[in-house]
Amino acid sequence: MNSDIHMNTHTHPLQQALADQGLFVLDGALATELERRGADLKDPLWSAKLLIEQPDLIRQVHLDYFLAGADVATTASYQATFEAFARRGLGHEQAADLMRRSVQLACEARDAFWSEPINRTGRRKPLVAASVGPYGAMLADGSEYRGYEGVSREALAAFHRPRLQVLAHAGADLLACETLPCLAEALAIADLLPEFPEVQAWISFSCRDGEHNSQGEPLADCVAALDSVPQVAAVGLNCTAPEFVPSLVERARARTSKPIVVYPNSGEHYDAVGKVWQGDGQAHDFAAQAMRWHNRGARLIGGCCRTGPDDIRALRQAAEAEGALKPAAT
Repeated sequence: MNSDIHMNTHTHPLQQALADQGLFVLDGALATELERRGADLKDPLWSAKLLIEQPDLIRQVHLDYFLAGADVATTASYQATFEAFARRGLGHEQAADLMRRSVQLACEARDAFWSEPINRTGRRKPLVAASVGPYGAMLADGSEYRGYEGVSREALAAFHRPRLQVLAHAGADLLACETLPCLAEALAIADLLPEFPEVQAWISFSCRDGEHNSQGEPLADCVAALDSVPQVAAVGLNCTAPEFVPSLVERARARTSKPIVVYPNSGEHYDAVGKVWQGDGQAHDFAAQAMRWHNRGARLIGGCCRTGPDDIRALRQAAEAEGALKPAAT
């Protein structure tokens, strides 16, 4: 596997994609689709469990998202941490190898997709984003949707550093630092990025309403605090109810010059104890909602929990129909 990562001295592939096609289509939920195909993810490792048990299924889901129209695969490393793997009896190198495997599987799916000439028509070569889940994902108690006041920025940096040291050199095109509930965690990651000067990342927060992140801080203040960090390629939100997205996008756009990334969940509520989603989702008109988010300023759009390839296919078709997505030159 190619272990090179793109240099900041050239135009980053994400920046180039945004310049060329206007809108960047993200993938949808990985765990949701794995469960739909029969995987049991009621486990502290969540989708990272399948890095051990069913890696071929992960690769296939990545491929199916590319076929549906995604411009990126987000890896199965969200809950892949040294602490979580250690609880399974896996040593440091075994855990690091599994993190690298998450990137390798996405790269293999991307290369398989791109090897078929028909898939290149009107498309740019897709990217791979290494998922960097929050501290709360390691705790596996749902705190990425509440926050964790009392955990210092320094402690959060100490948690993230070892995994970033692996994922930053695993062959992904960028990092997806996602579902962060608080500004302190975003700043802790931003503090670490200069240790990996060739890496760029998007940073997205989980939010509890149309103004605040999960810990209660204004999202506008959070994105503004990251605006001067050169290695942060985009900022925004994910795994947030769709109803809150329009307000959040407008507030974020007013405070940052960076592209806005948006990939909400279906609108259901997550039960961290039972490890299940409850309530009625709002993803039935996902593509139409996504176009409204784009009209308000979102540039990277996809889905999080409880969305799937059909949603991403509909999003790409709607974006092409409305002229929001310019096809790549062939």
